[in-house]
Amino acid sequence: MRVLVVEDARSLAAVLVEGLSDQGMAVDVAHDGLEAAAKLDLNAYDVVVLDRDLPGIHGDTLCQMITQRDDRVMVLMLTAADAPVDRVTGLTMGADDYLAKPFHFPELVLRIRSLARRQPAARPRTLRAAGIELDPLRRTVTRDGRHLDLSVKEFALLEALLRAAPAFLSAEDLLEQVWDEHANPLTNTVTVTIGRLRRKLGEPSAITTTPGVGYRITAHDLRGDPSSDSPAGA
Repeated sequence: MRVLVVEDARSLAAVLVEGLSDQGMAVDVAHDGLEAAAKLDLNAYDVVVLDRDLPGIHGDTLCQMITQRDDRVMVLMLTAADAPVDRVTGLTMGADDYLAKPFHFPELVLRIRSLARRQPAARPRTLRAAGIELDPLRRTVTRDGRHLDLSVKEFALLEALLRAAPAFLSAEDLLEQVWDEHANPLTNTVTVTIGRLRRKLGEPSAITTTPGVGYRITAHDLRGDPSSDSPAGA
């Protein structure tokens, strides 16, 4: 899941980025409305966490701009304006949810994950393929009934592959969805993480690698199909 935090209070923005990243989200940050608008044009986000009182472009105006886009992004307004009339106004601007400051961080995480599931193209809550069952909300994953203990990045990478299945995701796709805008495109971190994930998933291999194309989850019924891609080592 990729999230854009739009918050002009830099100390709070840093806390949000660190906390959401620890939850396995790829998080970018903008400190004013103009920077946020530019990043929305460059990157695909699942959720925008949006402060209302922003320099450059006001949060209300930015929210309206987002709701008019073809690639609709879910918006969570996070603001100190907590009167009922403020919440009504924020939702009228097109926000999908509204959370007043101060807030409890676990509630923020749950609301973000809930919004991501409400996207028009969102998949069912539990993702299933190749004997794998992944629940993004409970942060659990099993394969053939066996619980898997995955790192934050391994979990996020597997979630991205399951959401895309049966399509391929390139290393660049995975860097964008699982890491963030600061990830080095020349790094081998995707290859290394794929390798660790493969080992934890066990046999038969659930991840297919096609050089020059990328990675995908291979369903059980594809493994015996000679026309399917042969798994390659990461």
